[in-house]
Order: sequence, then C-alpha cells, then structure tokens
Amino acid sequence: MTTKPASEVFPVSDNVAKMQASSTLAAMQAAQAMRAEGLDVVDLGAGEPDFDTPENIKRAASEAMSKGQTKYTATAGTRELQQAIIAFYEREFGAGYDKSEVMATSGGKQAIFNAVVSLVNPGDEVLIPKPYWVTFPEIAVFARATPVFIETEETDFVLNAEQVKRAITPRTKLIILNSPGNPSGRVIPPAEFRRIMEVLNGHNVFAVSDECYLRFVYPPAEVYSAATLPTELRRRLCIAGSFSKTYAMTGWRMGYSLASPEWTSAMLKVQGHSTSNPNSIAQAAAIEALTGPQESVAVMLKEYGQRRDWLTHALGELPGMRCITPEGAFYAFPDVRGCLKGEMKTSADFAERLLKQEQTVVTDGAGFGVEGFIRISYATSLDRLQEGVRRIRRVAEKLD
Repeated sequence: MTTKPASEVFPVSDNVAKMQASSTLAAMQAAQAMRAEGLDVVDLGAGEPDFDTPENIKRAASEAMSKGQTKYTATAGTRELQQAIIAFYEREFGAGYDKSEVMATSGGKQAIFNAVVSLVNPGDEVLIPKPYWVTFPEIAVFARATPVFIETEETDFVLNAEQVKRAITPRTKLIILNSPGNPSGRVIPPAEFRRIMEVLNGHNVFAVSDECYLRFVYPPAEVYSAATLPTELRRRLCIAGSFSKTYAMTGWRMGYSLASPEWTSAMLKVQGHSTSNPNSIAQAAAIEALTGPQESVAVMLKEYGQRRDWLTHALGELPGMRCITPEGAFYAFPDVRGCLKGEMKTSADFAERLLKQEQTVVTDGAGFGVEGFIRISYATSLDRLQEGVRRIRRVAEKLD
C-alpha cells in the first residue's frame, strides 16, 4: 500500500501556503524543548514580561466570575470596557473617541488582523518598514496583498517621512507602523510621526499604528500615541492596542482597536465571524487594568530601563558586535555581522550556535527582515541576562 504525500492528503490553501511560520514562536518552542530535557536554558527570545499580572487585575477577574460574568458580550466588547478605553485616551493623551470607534479584540494581533483584512484587496500594496514584527507581512500575504518593505538601516531603524514618501506607489493602500518597535526598540519622534501621517494623507494611504509597547518608553524619549493627531490625519488611521505588555497580561489575550466608525464597522464583521467577542472575564480584568492603580507600570518600566542600560553596554563590549540603545519596548537588536566568519555566514548560524553550544535562545534577525542582527529580549531577570551575555561572549570570542 502506497502512502500519499501529505500535500495530496491535505491541500493547504494558497493563502496559508504562502505564509511563513513565526520565528518568535519557534524560538519559544526551542527553549521549552530544551528545558524539558533538563538543560539550563537562558531564554532571551521571550516577547513577554517576566512580571506577573498585578493582583488587582487578577482580583477583578475572580470577582467577575463570582458575579456570573461568563456569558457572551457584544462583539465590540462590553460598554464598560469601551468606556474605559475611551477614558484612558482622554486622560493620558487628551484624545476624544466615540464608542462607535472602539472595539475590544482577542489580543493586539487580532486588532491588526481585523484592520488589514477588512481594508486591503488582492494586489494592493502594504508598506512595512524593516525590521518588522514577524506577523506583519504574513497578515498582508493572507489577505492577498503584496508586502513592500522599507529599508531603514541607513537611519538606524528609525522610519522617517521621506522614506515613506519614496516607497508609495499608485497601488499602495496601507502602511503598518510600530513605535516603539519590535524587534528594534526604536521610537519614531512625535514630530516625525506626524510628518509621516501627513505624507500618507496626501496620497490617500491608510495606516495601522501598532502601539503594543506604548507605555514602555525610556526618557528622554516621549510616550506618544497617534491618537493625539488632528482629526483630519486620524480619518485613515487604526490604532491597535494591547494589554499584554503594559499590564503583563500576555495570556489573557486582550487588545483593542481605535478607528473611524466605518473601519470599525468593517472590522466588527470580520471579528463577528471569527472569534466573536473577546473573553468576558478578561474584559473585566482589562477594565481594572485601565481604571485601577498604575504603579505596576512604573515599576516594570524602571526595571526594564535598568536592564536595558546594562545590556546595551555589555553587548557593546563584545567582539564583533554593535548595539544601538533602544528607546522603548524591551528588546535589544545588536548587529552581529562582525561575528560572521568561516562557516558561520548568517545570523541564523550565530543563533543556532548559541542554542546548541550554550543553550541560549535568541531570535534571528532574518525573521524580522534584517539579516545580520539578532533580537535579545531583556524581559528576564538581570542575573539571567548576565549569564546570557557570558555565554554569548564565549561564542563570539571563539570566532575572534
């Protein structure tokens, strides 16, 4: 009896066949597998806070369950959560939004997915600055749009309006912006962000602003939301927000979007036929996150800032490496091209050597569109960072 190839047994759709698997999830799985073998793994690949969800948020979820708040909600989320999101942007940024412009989602990733697939058509171009979060181009591919990448290494990975202007063509429909950025940690200055939006407005191009790391910005850089833009520049803007990083709620899967009533209505159609409403209990927790004490955010930011300062200095002292100090998020994105010698030709080779020889997990920059770099997460304790750098040094010195 002959066995048919898997491709004949299950013919994967063209949309999915064109997508690439997530390199960040692959790094996480590698760390889990090595831990299962009992190895001492230093995981510098994790894209989630090492802090626990604050107690007041967990209590709010418990109380919601006790009160029987375990039913379906409106697809856009509960009215209370919508109002909490609106109040947050009014309080923090002086930005006014209507309930018709706000919807809750199952994580920030769903907000971005909803925004892209409800807007673009086959053949449309989606601008994506490099380096990019691994999911951005794959969502565009799934929607049968064409990802068009903007090179930003010449500006040390800080996007500017001139780069955007040069990339726009008659087929450009959308750009996905991410500041603070993953994996670079770079922050687009507020004035430059506005200039970018003015360019887009002049060419009738829409924008998704991924503000997942909104609050994690280190002075003198400024916390900035595109919500502060004038109304005429917000007409073609969708903000994708998340509770995952700011409130250490990665597993709760809570996000939201802010967009025009027309765009929000279209996104509600997508969500209504995919996940429906986000988890009702997580919504109750999200309300508390926005309206309750905010001290936990400052605690995390201070700790991340200390780790960032130590890590970027330490990486700069390693042979063959160069590391720009990131202004936000919790990643460093060092250039390892000076370490690529002999049989080690790519950043993937470097990451694999670290994994196999030193049981240290980092993420290859090629997965973010930039060969020759690696992403290091400092969302882990300082002692594990120090151990990780010792191991990276051992690999780098053997190549020197």
